[in-house]
Amino acid sequence: MNMNKNKCCGFGIIVMGVVGLAASNLLLGSAADVRAESPSETKNTVQPVEDSMHEFMEYVFQPPYKRLKVAMASEPTDNNTWKAIKSDALILAEGGNLLLIRKPKEHADEWTQHSVSVRELGGKFYQAARKKDYKSARQHYASMLMKCNSCHDKFADGKYQLKP
Repeated sequence: MNMNKNKCCGFGIIVMGVVGLAASNLLLGSAADVRAESPSETKNTVQPVEDSMHEFMEYVFQPPYKRLKVAMASEPTDNNTWKAIKSDALILAEGGNLLLIRKPKEHADEWTQHSVSVRELGGKFYQAARKKDYKSARQHYASMLMKCNSCHDKFADGKYQLKP
């Protein structure tokens, strides 16, 4: 009889454990659902601040472009100019990543290709500027602007052509 009582108690403990585990999963699942809908989760996702592509381009890309047009006109002779070039090259390279979250509804694949190219060429431009290699920096700068222009051809009806 004692053995049956132990089996019964053991079975009861197992059943209680399974029920407890199922209940905790239900509770945890509900808490996870609530967390996913909380405002703090929304804050942690990538979201454009400015919906207008024209505004975005004018205030994110145009200022570094205008500064680089002057700085890259001739080989820099001082560290401050190189530092400014590195900064603007990095801003434009990282801007390629920002473009990836602003894909248009039509031709998104082409947009992605242009955005990645701007990021990659901007990154090469930045690396060349870090080495103070004007010839290579100038080449990557010009290549990046050509890629910008080809994107403007496709998505802005050829407007806003950039010149090194």
